[in-house]
Amino acid sequence: QVRLVESGGGLVQAGGSLRLSCEASGSSFIRINDMGWYRQVPGKQRDLVAASSSGGSTNYADSVKGRFTISRDNAKNTVYLQMNSLKPEDTAVYYCNARVFALSYGLRDYWGQGTQVNVSS
Repeated sequence: QVRLVESGGGLVQAGGSLRLSCEASGSSFIRINDMGWYRQVPGKQRDLVAASSSGGSTNYADSVKGRFTISRDNAKNTVYLQMNSLKPEDTAVYYCNARVFALSYGLRDYWGQGTQVNVSS
């Protein structure tokens, strides 16, 4: 019912910036509660980077606090991740996540296709 499309990844040098975007589309009979960004490197689990609740609260991984900012435009069903002062250890595939509620099935998580972020030294 929900499709997430990510954009904005790429290759940058350490200290540079990127802005990731994720637009959600789907049925009108759903409510998107939480949205967030996760990242994953080969051989490791997918970890939370930043999350934004429908109530406006945010949460960040300790490794990105002070450098990354999550924001959302509910009218556009879009979530953003502003990434500043990038480090080589930020290199990963970044995935958008949306937690959606529908009366027919309750809560369900949806994922984007992922966008590659490479930070060189």
